[in-house]
Amino acid sequence: MAFDKCTNADLLKEVLNVIPSLLFVVDNDVAIQEYNAAAAEFLKENREAILKRRSGEVLNCLHAANVPAGCGHAVACGECVIRNSVTEAFQGEKVVRRRTKLEIIRGGEKSEIYSLITASRFTFEEKPRVLLLIEDISEIAELRRMIPICSVCHEIRDEGEAWSRVEVYFKEHWDLDFSHGLCPKCYELEIAKFKKDLGEGKDVFSGG
Repeated sequence: MAFDKCTNADLLKEVLNVIPSLLFVVDNDVAIQEYNAAAAEFLKENREAILKRRSGEVLNCLHAANVPAGCGHAVACGECVIRNSVTEAFQGEKVVRRRTKLEIIRGGEKSEIYSLITASRFTFEEKPRVLLLIEDISEIAELRRMIPICSVCHEIRDEGEAWSRVEVYFKEHWDLDFSHGLCPKCYELEIAKFKKDLGEGKDVFSGG
C-alpha cells in the first residue's frame, strides 16, 4: 500500500497489526470491537466469532465458561484484572502494565498465561472506547520459578550446571545490566566494619 494513498483508518490498522502483543478495542462491557493481527493469530477464530463478544468468552476464560451468562457474571469476575482495568480506564484512570494470570481453556485443557495489562481510553465517532493491550510474560514468569539459586551465596546455576553471580547470569541471558549500591542496613554494617578496622590500626585500603 502506497503511504500517500492510505487513509487514516488504513494507517491505524497497519500500526495496530505490527504490535506483537494482543491488542483489542473494547467497550465498557469488554466486548471486542476490533483487534490486531497478533490477537487474530492467538484466537484462531473468524471475525464473526470474535467481534461484539466479551473478551473472557473469546479468550475462553475459565471463569467465563463456568456460568451461563458468561464473562462478567462469575464470582471471580469481580477480581478480574482485565475487566477492572477496562472499567478504570473508562473512568479516566491510567492503567499501565498491571500484572495478572489469565486462566483459559486451550485445546480442551486449562492453561495459565502470565500477562501485563494496559488499558487506555479514547473516543471514536463520539463513542468512548478502551484500547486493551495484553502482553504475554509467561516465559519470564516460568524462568523466575525455575531459576535455581544458592540459598547462601545467591549465585545462579545455568543450563550447563555452572554457577555465576546474579548480574552475570542476567547479562548473559537477558542483556540486563545491574547498578550497584548499598541498602541502609548494609551501609551501616560496612561503616561499622570500616570504623572497627581503623580502630585496630588495619590498612583498610589494602586489606592488611
